[in-house]
Amino acid sequence: MVGTGGPVATFSVWDYVVFAGIILAAAGVGLFQAIRGRKETSSEEFLLGGRQMTAVPVAMSLTASFMSGITVIGTPAESYRFGSAYWIFGFAYAIMSAISAEIFVPLFYRLGVTSAYEYLELRFSRPIRIIGTSMYIVQTLISYYSVTGLDLWGVLVATGVVCIIYCTLGGLKAVIWTDVLQMVVMLAGFVAVIARGAVLQGGLTKIWEDAGEGGRLQAFDFDPDPLKRHTFWSIVVGGSIMWASIYSINQSQVQRYISCKTLGHAKMSLYVNMVGLWITVTLAVFSGLTMYSIYKNCDPLSNGDVATPDQLFPYLVMDILADFPGVPGLFVAAAYSGTLSTVSSSINALVAVTVEDFILPVYKDLTQKQVSWMNMGLSVFFGGVCIGMAGIASLMGSVLQAALSIFGMISGPLLGLYLLGMLFRTSNSIGGLMGMIIGLVLTLWVGIGGQLYPPTAEKTNPLPLNTAGCNNTINQNYTTITPWTSPVTLTPEPEPPLADTWYSLSYVYFALLGVLTTIVSGLLVSVITGGCKQEEMNSELFVRKNDLICFSWCNKSKESDITEKPSANIYMGDDNPAFKEDDMMSKDVEKNTKL
Repeated sequence: MVGTGGPVATFSVWDYVVFAGIILAAAGVGLFQAIRGRKETSSEEFLLGGRQMTAVPVAMSLTASFMSGITVIGTPAESYRFGSAYWIFGFAYAIMSAISAEIFVPLFYRLGVTSAYEYLELRFSRPIRIIGTSMYIVQTLISYYSVTGLDLWGVLVATGVVCIIYCTLGGLKAVIWTDVLQMVVMLAGFVAVIARGAVLQGGLTKIWEDAGEGGRLQAFDFDPDPLKRHTFWSIVVGGSIMWASIYSINQSQVQRYISCKTLGHAKMSLYVNMVGLWITVTLAVFSGLTMYSIYKNCDPLSNGDVATPDQLFPYLVMDILADFPGVPGLFVAAAYSGTLSTVSSSINALVAVTVEDFILPVYKDLTQKQVSWMNMGLSVFFGGVCIGMAGIASLMGSVLQAALSIFGMISGPLLGLYLLGMLFRTSNSIGGLMGMIIGLVLTLWVGIGGQLYPPTAEKTNPLPLNTAGCNNTINQNYTTITPWTSPVTLTPEPEPPLADTWYSLSYVYFALLGVLTTIVSGLLVSVITGGCKQEEMNSELFVRKNDLICFSWCNKSKESDITEKPSANIYMGDDNPAFKEDDMMSKDVEKNTKL
């Protein structure tokens, strides 16, 4: 009987067929794009899709990259254990989208960069660019300890190999169009779980009522205490900065929207992506509430049916969908599509920053053919590294909070460095470097301290669970494990004085701490080291009010005669400045002259 504990069914033949079919279909889309563009072998085409992508597929790719295994598996478990507060991240996604679209996209687009970290050299110095790129690579590789949630080594390697093939042959264009299919599959996995749960529980209303009775709908906690794990303020304020640090300067995301053919398409891709994120988080949270409605009287984690919270959602799928051959395969495909999307986007981004930031500045005489082969070789290399990292993660288990903490600890100071350069003309290289180092030290200090000395249940606020209705615990001498009890009483080790304060800071605030520390300390050091006496700098390196959509609309009628091209279509901005015919011709002439 569903929801009463005990072992569940395993994969059937049809589950394997459905899973393999979806993965091969995704690979087919990527290979089709690779074959379709086989004559276009330039580095620009491989890394940025020729800068001719449109808003909708890029938006779906941005969303699919976000929907890694930690989202498909971790978010429902988060909702099941802690309630629906995670849904408030929808407000953070809106703020993040506005920050990215109105401040960062125009700047990167105007400069025509391939690597987001090129800006750091233009604004500060080459050493800072190298440090920023290195931080991104380290963060990306470390994050693979947390992007998977299922322990299936064979499938992991197989999907990784498929990913490497289409990334190597098709570049960014293959990645984006494959992401579109993967996003549809992931959303279908959530819908299948919710639909089946509604049938079993007697409708969506019953699921909602059970969630309310279990305290899972008390999402809006307005307590300003920064030590509480999730409150309205921590998610909206801290979460906005955390996700801005991911979408605004992370190469995996930047590389997508600067591949758009116009600035309008680039901005639109982020706003459409925002809607995609809303749909995703809503379905993921409601899947968690569905899981609670089914297991409200028999928690699989407390009952010993699963070992970690990240196994809860896969357990639910096999428990309620095993009678429908092929549907569990759809879920596993959804989970691995998330991982596949994250891996493929990161492979392409890692290749871009390695080539643009480390190789081309040193070896300037490389031919286009040599660069193309280098791109493909690096795709294979980074793909192998990512498979290894994800494999280690499958042995260790994954945690949603751990993945987001990693991004916050490293991306927060890096975002602070960008804002320092974009908003303050007095900042210099010394101030930027020292500010980033101080910010990174503080975020790593609080983040690692929080892992060593986890906050108490009073701060994390896990909701109660029970095993009263479990078949294999009835009439047994069994101790229920709740968030506040343990079957074994141990003498706690003495904790440092900072454990209940500094180390208990909500992980959502890590990025905000890094941003503020980097900006404030960077400004102070810049002023001390002569930042106010710098020569006049290129105004293209700073945020301009005309970049903002509110100002551009007001000035649209005045500038239309100059900026717009005659077209029957809706105006979506000027062509990508990095992909104009004259520029490309001049680059080809220059390369031929060198040869």
